[in-house]
Amino acid sequence: MRTASPAPALDQAQRRAIDAIFKPYDKPAVPGCALGVFRDGRMAYARGYGWADLERRVPITPATLFDIGSTSKQFAAASIALLAEEHKLRFDDEVRKYVPELPDYGAPLTIDNLMRHTSGLRDYAGLLVLAGHSLEEVTTDSQALHLIVHQRHLNFPSGTRFSYSNTGYFLLSVIVQRVSGMSLSDFARTHIFLPLGMTHTVYRNHFDMLIPNRALGYAPATTGSGFRISMSNWEQTGDGSVQLSVDDALKWDENFYHPRVGGQTMVDELQQRGTLSNGDSIGYGRGLFLDTYRGLRRVQHGGDWIGYHAAYARFPAQHTSVIVLCNSDGISPEPLGDRVADVVLAKAFSSPKPNATVAARPRATPSGGNPSVALAGGYFASATGEVYRIATHDSGMVVEFAGQSFPLHRQGPLEYRVAAFPISITFVADSGNAATALWLRTGPSDSLEAQRFAPATPDAVELASYAGRYYSPELGVTWPITFDHGALTLGTTPSELMDISGKLVPAMQGTFTAGSGTLQFVRDASGRVTGMTLSASRMRGIEFDRLPD
Repeated sequence: MRTASPAPALDQAQRRAIDAIFKPYDKPAVPGCALGVFRDGRMAYARGYGWADLERRVPITPATLFDIGSTSKQFAAASIALLAEEHKLRFDDEVRKYVPELPDYGAPLTIDNLMRHTSGLRDYAGLLVLAGHSLEEVTTDSQALHLIVHQRHLNFPSGTRFSYSNTGYFLLSVIVQRVSGMSLSDFARTHIFLPLGMTHTVYRNHFDMLIPNRALGYAPATTGSGFRISMSNWEQTGDGSVQLSVDDALKWDENFYHPRVGGQTMVDELQQRGTLSNGDSIGYGRGLFLDTYRGLRRVQHGGDWIGYHAAYARFPAQHTSVIVLCNSDGISPEPLGDRVADVVLAKAFSSPKPNATVAARPRATPSGGNPSVALAGGYFASATGEVYRIATHDSGMVVEFAGQSFPLHRQGPLEYRVAAFPISITFVADSGNAATALWLRTGPSDSLEAQRFAPATPDAVELASYAGRYYSPELGVTWPITFDHGALTLGTTPSELMDISGKLVPAMQGTFTAGSGTLQFVRDASGRVTGMTLSASRMRGIEFDRLPD
């Protein structure tokens, strides 16, 4: 369709194989992706597949700008590192030195905790949704900061766990502004983008910005065929909002090999693994995930924000990178990028493709389970307040969480993987061949234990006792819970980002799930319901007080 390869380093067969990967998007009238393959500091291959603007019939090219979502985090981390090199701050500085509005949580909370996702701070994007803000309305830095500083508790003591949170990187943007006197947008443009020749790269920090050559974000239409606009007017930066092209990404990529900005010190700091307070290493540097793929060391970060999705992976030893930027909520760029890497680095890999590994294992039914161990049931993760349910359907075994159901594929006697995500589940069984717990892992350094619980069966009298209006001083909202026709219902409006609404499904005693949230009710000494807590998507234990009838 459209090719821009000033110094091609891939042979014709490789290019054909890569184009075949993107064939579903290599046509008019559909959103798609821009691809870049960087080798030895050159653009080995770059192409656009699909359209950047369906209304105006503008094709995607390597110069098209995309919102790269969380892939932006490395630029916020680099900005902090540059300020540290200028001795204007230190990674181990306490955050309240620069953001004194934050509550004192009783333990040190450092800038490095923000950069490493070990802060324990609740995710501000979820807080904005819970506070009633839609993705289409304009939300500002001050609104986000207001919600953050009104949170009474952390998800966990800072430094004790790795748990991805956008709040840390938004607060980095606040710190950059307060230390440098420049917005993160202006600071990054002055100190990173322009010095590297990334003349088109910008932060979208105002909803009404005009951004030439930008792709619009789309999602599959909710009814019928076709697409609809899927974009947001939120103005926060730090955790996301960078508008990047494949062409400009090459210039940033090469800075990791021949640093022109920040020097080798900054490059090393971004790629240095974090450490928890107990000494355990985590697979995250500063704004970058650090892992391996098929035996090769990889530095990578993905990004997802409404209709935009990005995957950017660098293989340092091979001086090779693959970046995939897409503008449809129906496209997952990570597996596409992996398949491109499979082509480009075929001779360098020391282990087979992941799919080949699965196929080589003994095949039972895809989700048949171990017939001697009872796995179905509910599991509660106290660290996050989330409920996981394992169920068996005609099509096989599934795990239900975050308001959705995902098929499980067996990997071993008690080991499974979630097909839709890079998540594995390992069950723990007792001597009576009943599962007592499960371990959910999303990476080598991120695991979560959930204990099996006996499901509660509340009667109508107990259910009616939970009905009422609940106010959260942390969110500034009142939520109604009604009891009608034998069921409890949470009367909130579903959001595209997070749906916590509808029928309350019993879990443990006094605990229910509603969409993607878990509600745990609180009673006083007399047994009267006085409040509840909500846990959902990187937010644990948000407090609600029951209002008088």
